[in-house]
Amino acid sequence: MFRPGLLICIPLALALGQAFTFTIGSPVASQDFQAKTAAFVFRTDGCADPAKPQIAGTAEGLVKGARQSVTLKVVASSKPGVYAVFQNWPAEGVWVVNLKGACGTANAGAIVPVGPKGFIRESSKFFARAATDAEINDSLKTLAQGGSK
Repeated sequence: MFRPGLLICIPLALALGQAFTFTIGSPVASQDFQAKTAAFVFRTDGCADPAKPQIAGTAEGLVKGARQSVTLKVVASSKPGVYAVFQNWPAEGVWVVNLKGACGTANAGAIVPVGPKGFIRESSKFFARAATDAEINDSLKTLAQGGSK
């Protein structure tokens, strides 16, 4: 028996099934020569048009007990939906990268701690929204204490 409403529900369910998210990786993962010196790269997932997301980032740090914020230039790679983050924040102190993005009405956010050996995947946090100031402060505090929460 044919149900016309079923045809509409299936594509809608498939479209709603994949949320807009970020996935981080090493610069080699981008397979893009321009990104080889990046601190890390990330990919957007769940956006119907991977070339359309609006992406922004800041490096948030604690240097000698004082909070600092540095606007990042997030660089799109030659592959749609793949971006590189280059370190333009000071080496001194502890730092996390705060990423936020939008694809239509969907949002994504991430806090990526950066240590002396690079980004710390295990301590990274991902959200279906921009990270809050409290979450950023918590990540900085944990990193400053030598933890990997």
